[in-house]
Amino acid sequence: MKRWQLWVGVLISVGFLWLALRGLKLGEFWEAVKTANYWWILPGVAVYFIAVWVRAWRWHYLLGPIRKIPTRTMFPVTCIGYMGNNIYPARAGEVLRAVVLKRREGVPISASLATIIVERIFDGVVMLAFVFINLPELARLASSDSGFVGNIQDLALIGTGIFLGALVLFLLAAMFPAFTAGIGQWFIEHFLPKRFRERTAGIMHKFLDGLASLRSPFNVLMVFLTSVLIWLLETVKYWFVMHAFTFSVSFFALMLLNGIANLATTIPSAPGYIGTWEAVTKAVLVAYEVPGAEALGYAVVLHVALWLPITVLGAWYMAREGLKWSDALRGEARDPGGPEQPAAPAP
Repeated sequence: MKRWQLWVGVLISVGFLWLALRGLKLGEFWEAVKTANYWWILPGVAVYFIAVWVRAWRWHYLLGPIRKIPTRTMFPVTCIGYMGNNIYPARAGEVLRAVVLKRREGVPISASLATIIVERIFDGVVMLAFVFINLPELARLASSDSGFVGNIQDLALIGTGIFLGALVLFLLAAMFPAFTAGIGQWFIEHFLPKRFRERTAGIMHKFLDGLASLRSPFNVLMVFLTSVLIWLLETVKYWFVMHAFTFSVSFFALMLLNGIANLATTIPSAPGYIGTWEAVTKAVLVAYEVPGAEALGYAVVLHVALWLPITVLGAWYMAREGLKWSDALRGEARDPGGPEQPAAPAP
């Protein structure tokens, strides 16, 4: 990660934090945080870990045509990846879990990355569905003094085109791998220097192997259904954490918040989505007439409840694997076309 990219993310986070804190009385914010009933966090964390288990189950389906790996094996790798997303810049955790899976199970990194990109596409489709289910409510919010929430409709339409277009492209590439490989080979031969062609072609073929699960209508259905379940479970966590505070909004409002806030985390920012998460979450809740101090208190507490448990568990699993984000590990991440490794014995 180049240092200037990290600092750009930090500056963006600072800008969003300024938006979140603008016009806020810090004493009222501290009072909302201090008086919250934190026992409600416990069932929320439990539900969130169930959602992480479902994520591992979904990844099991996506990797099935490449290698059958039990969900219990995928769960620690998934936790390591989400820990990496929380503490390293540029969602490096996605590459990190692909590297760990290569070390443990011998799955090529480029094939793993293909399945991870498919995950993200389905996540985006479901989050946008959460937004569109609430379009009438969103129209009402857009007419209120809700800051940049009023622009969400336009952004949702743009995002829908991007995610659905990417999904169609990946489905076509999965259904017609020989044709796709032929097009890719033509570009490789015409636009890449000769010394890079063989290696790039190898990465492309392994990447296409990672899309094999999309050739099965059953697998596509299961990936979609598990994606819906994942985000509904995460919304249940939002609901539990809400009960730690004095305000109350509907479950559908929390679905809308979930979709908007998580789409906002795609904005480049400091590791852990600091600032972008708080500003957008506060803006949505203020649009629902939640006081600004309590809305920001909820945003901060929910962010910590989402960030801390999975980060601690992922770090523990990573330490158990004997791994650290060293130069050797970064070298593997930069070499997605490297040779497969034999699966490591289970600890």
